Amino acid sequence: MPRYTRSYSGLIERLREVDILRRDAAAKARVDPIGNAPEINALCRGSMVLLCSHLEAYVRQLGELALGSLVQGAVSREHVASSVYYHISSDFIRDVGGIADHGKAADRVFDFLARDSAYWSREGSFPVAIDADRFSKGFSNPKFKKIRAYFNRFGYQQYRHDLATRLRADFSPLTNAVDHLVDTRHQIAHGDSSATKTPSEVRELALMVRRFSAATDAVFATWWGERFRSIR
Repeated sequence: MPRYTRSYSGLIERLREVDILRRDAAAKARVDPIGNAPEINALCRGSMVLLCSHLEAYVRQLGELALGSLVQGAVSREHVASSVYYHISSDFIRDVGGIADHGKAADRVFDFLARDSAYWSREGSFPVAIDADRFSKGFSNPKFKKIRAYFNRFGYQQYRHDLATRLRADFSPLTNAVDHLVDTRHQIAHGDSSATKTPSEVRELALMVRRFSAATDAVFATWWGERFRSIR
């Protein structure tokens, strides 16, 4: 069995983009750190934005891999968490609760039945693929608490405990690094010119994101495989 999922392997490939920018910035810094400062800052800022985007994409793709395994493996729905069903149909569920007109609310329920009724059973396997984009809607800006909440959608409520157990003394530094990455990305997106990193800081943060993601991959894939089907 592979050690990691293909979602993690994809992340490692994408992190090469970050390293290309970082190495270019480092080369310019060695030649003329003052004269090349605008280019160095631009490359490092771009590295941070890419790094944040790749982390978010990794978590989404890990979730999509898990959802796909339910259908591909004809996994029985008997033990699937109720929260999975909610997020399959959350657009309808949220809408109906906010519609005051009873007729319009009923029409929305009919729409829900037409689109999603096939999913809503505890018997047998899912007969059709789960729309991963719809399931993952609302997950963005991957701070640790948001990643934790995303895994809760699958019923994985012990993620924090399992990750802390695996990482031990590295748990706080790595989760804090993830939060710092997202904060820096926000600052860059809002035009804060001071929000930048040196090439060495980019390298360190990328390594920390990689370690955090490797541990996340291990604990989620283990939990999912024990309950449903291997995704490694």
